[in-house]
Amino acid sequence: MKKKRLATVAFLLMLLFSGLAGTILIQNGAGAVAPEVLQRAVANAIAFFMGSREPFALLWLDVMHRRFNITAFADALKRYDDVLAEEQRLELRVFRRIADHDNPLQVEELQALWFPVDRVTAPALYCDRLELPANYPARFEHAVNSGKQLLTHALLAWIWIQDNGCELPLSEGFIEDMYRANAALIDDDSEMDELELEAAAFLYLAGQGALVDDAFVELVIAFQNYDGGWLYSSDDPGVSDWHATILGLLLLLHVQYPADSYPSVLAPGSPEPPFPTTWIVFVIIVAGIIAGAGLAIYFVKFQKGKSRLLREQHRQ
Repeated sequence: MKKKRLATVAFLLMLLFSGLAGTILIQNGAGAVAPEVLQRAVANAIAFFMGSREPFALLWLDVMHRRFNITAFADALKRYDDVLAEEQRLELRVFRRIADHDNPLQVEELQALWFPVDRVTAPALYCDRLELPANYPARFEHAVNSGKQLLTHALLAWIWIQDNGCELPLSEGFIEDMYRANAALIDDDSEMDELELEAAAFLYLAGQGALVDDAFVELVIAFQNYDGGWLYSSDDPGVSDWHATILGLLLLLHVQYPADSYPSVLAPGSPEPPFPTTWIVFVIIVAGIIAGAGLAIYFVKFQKGKSRLLREQHRQ
């Protein structure tokens, strides 16, 4: 009898806890993450980058500042420039344009990049200033068909091509296939690695977050480390990796702040300064003075000519 009562109590407790779990998950719909859980995960990830001097992380922190108004990252570009002044690496000079539309660049610097991923993304980053190479469409298609990091970075390059208002001739349906191929990189198992994080984050960045299952977002939060970061792979021991953490934070910020549209990933160009109103007034006044002076001179000459004519007629 006692065992029966214990079994009943255990069953009721199981129902209670399953009900609480269900309540947490359905607050924002089936499979969604509770707002307070998401908020805490984002705050911890933001804290992970306080004082960071990892240059490429700083470029993405600048994106997050502009896209989500994360004030903690307002000085990201300044911190990046501090590092750049010390290191002066080629790739740092080239990719600085993510945060500064007017970033100076020598064509030779772009051509000097040799890493396969950079040869896909860098031309897209400057396509509004430097025409895409003639073989770029083939290079882009090869990256997509190669899978893994080349596939995810082809998606990133496509985002930049759109941000810059450039055109890329591709076969019909190719971009949709690229979206689906990135989504296919995200397994439905209980492990998580950087490639899956990258595919998910870039899909959200491209406005294709619907292709990322809510269960993966829950998995990302579950694997967050005590320091707010993420490992390169959840099944490998070690310390949090800055790149995986940037991707995890970028993903969660899109989940936390859903919107129909966001500011572009690339920093916008400086607006053309308006022609000062005072100069317009000054030009009008000067033009009036010149016109008035011209008329006065004409009138004086006309009067003198008329007087001379009258005198000559009088003599006759």
